[in-house]
Amino acid sequence: MTERFIRVQGVEQAFKTPQGRFVALRDIDLDIAQGEFVSLIGHSGCGKSTLLNLIAGLTRPTQGVLLAANREIAGPGPDRAVVFQNHSLLPWLTCFENVYLGVERVFGRGERKAQLKQRTDEALALVGLGHAAQKRPGEISGGMKQRVGIARALAMQPQVLLMDEPFGALDALTRAKLQDELLAIVQQTRSTVVMVTHDVDEAVLLSDRIVMMTNGPAATIGEVLPVRLPRPRHRVELAEDRQYLQYRKAVIDFLYTRQAHVEKAA
Repeated sequence: MTERFIRVQGVEQAFKTPQGRFVALRDIDLDIAQGEFVSLIGHSGCGKSTLLNLIAGLTRPTQGVLLAANREIAGPGPDRAVVFQNHSLLPWLTCFENVYLGVERVFGRGERKAQLKQRTDEALALVGLGHAAQKRPGEISGGMKQRVGIARALAMQPQVLLMDEPFGALDALTRAKLQDELLAIVQQTRSTVVMVTHDVDEAVLLSDRIVMMTNGPAATIGEVLPVRLPRPRHRVELAEDRQYLQYRKAVIDFLYTRQAHVEKAA
């Protein structure tokens, strides 16, 4: 994983507010390789979601430039799919229809309906929801809804999967199950993933690198931690793994020791 696929260069993001100019992010420089899984972690208000939105093209930076495959990110595109904490499914459509909408938008002009249906079926099968294709969101659990959201994103065959705390609203057991499923999906699809999380264990379990953000306002990248744990990863085996525990301690030390002092001094 040496190719620089996503490049964030000298990025600042500021907003106009009634109290004046608010700088959310400053001096952000980050390269992400193709096929890499990168987590963004930090305290609330550190600009994690703001950075993710910039990569998604949902907002434009005040300064600096963002590139995807050597092209400037000037807006949203099918090469970058986003999964939010809120699954955003249309309640009157079935799971199949919710996924099919995205597939049709991306591939509808060049493919027949049979091909679009096949893409949709394959995406639902990838997240283990082939059996629930004809159910509506009101008939399935929260974890299943989030899997439909992931299927919808993967069905568009994006080059980059952007995830904003995708499991944050789920109970602990459901969250763990979906983390394990995501590990398997990423292993199979070799997707490039950028994920926002507050969960230290989630970041260490899933990531190739953890980008730790300083406290806002004017947040920046405080440290980037490479996670050199072999894949495939299994949470039970890692629970007492010395290297895993060292990575976990490093993130906790950054968040609750080094950044805690900044918060107290503010």
